[in-house]
Amino acid sequence: MQKQTYRILPGIANGMAAGALWGFVFLAPQILHDFTPVEQSTGRYLIYGFVTLFLLLLGRKSGLQLHRRNWWTLVWLSLLGNIFYYILLSSAVQLIGIAPVTLIIGAMPALVTLWGCRDQGAAPWRWLLAPLGLCCAGTFMISWQALQSSQHGATQLQRVTGVLCAFCALLSWTIYAIGNSRYLVRHAQVTSQEWSLLTGVVTGLLAVPMGAFAFFAQPMNHSQIAWSRFWLVCAAVAILASVVGNRFWNQASRLLPLTLTGQMILFETLFALLYSFLWERRWPTGSEVFAFLCILSGIVWSTALHKNTKTNENPC
Repeated sequence: MQKQTYRILPGIANGMAAGALWGFVFLAPQILHDFTPVEQSTGRYLIYGFVTLFLLLLGRKSGLQLHRRNWWTLVWLSLLGNIFYYILLSSAVQLIGIAPVTLIIGAMPALVTLWGCRDQGAAPWRWLLAPLGLCCAGTFMISWQALQSSQHGATQLQRVTGVLCAFCALLSWTIYAIGNSRYLVRHAQVTSQEWSLLTGVVTGLLAVPMGAFAFFAQPMNHSQIAWSRFWLVCAAVAILASVVGNRFWNQASRLLPLTLTGQMILFETLFALLYSFLWERRWPTGSEVFAFLCILSGIVWSTALHKNTKTNENPC
């Protein structure tokens, strides 16, 4: 088996850029609160599909040389990492707010690390207990405060449904992150940009039948201004988060071991919370600042451990 070479610092830079762009995804359901999650997912991924198809036709067409099983991989990754994930995320945000959803999904690094601790280049599990403990402590602290302050006006059924949607989104994105990272490591002949564009095209095709249901199977009671806002936000999320953000993420997935790739999701958590505070026009509380420091400390600590890990050792 060919030894995989990782580049930690460039990989972290790409992961941070992806997190900064993906953080906007959590704001969109609040801005488009009068549209259903299915409508939002359809609008975003129809635009995503058109843009990526255009970009793919401008460049090399090596993606057309993929085997049938590679296209099936694109289908299930597109469903789990894009369509299902965004419907679940939008539903959860509209039911329980941005901060709780952000922090539930922020638990993903622990799941990815647990799954990938035997991968080549991963730091030993026992080394990661302390930094993961810091991340979990910060997540628990800020989650507790967010859940205490953001549930007013929501019924108990809405809270339960919102939390279930958030955890399902967490599971969906975890499976996507693991599958996507391992595919890119095993298939060096497909560049990160090409894989991101192919994912967009497949997602756009999957969104077409969903659009028939979302836009034509039910009455549309929105004004022209509301529709203009809808397509503007969908276009912004599609281009910034899906096209540009996914390209950064695919590059990070290729440059980092799986356990460290999972840690990069915490940047999405941090940026989403920052955008949430800006949207709500308030400063973070003392406990929120302390939680931020815990999460960031866990990321820095985990990064340092991976920099000192040889790629040819047995991690567990």
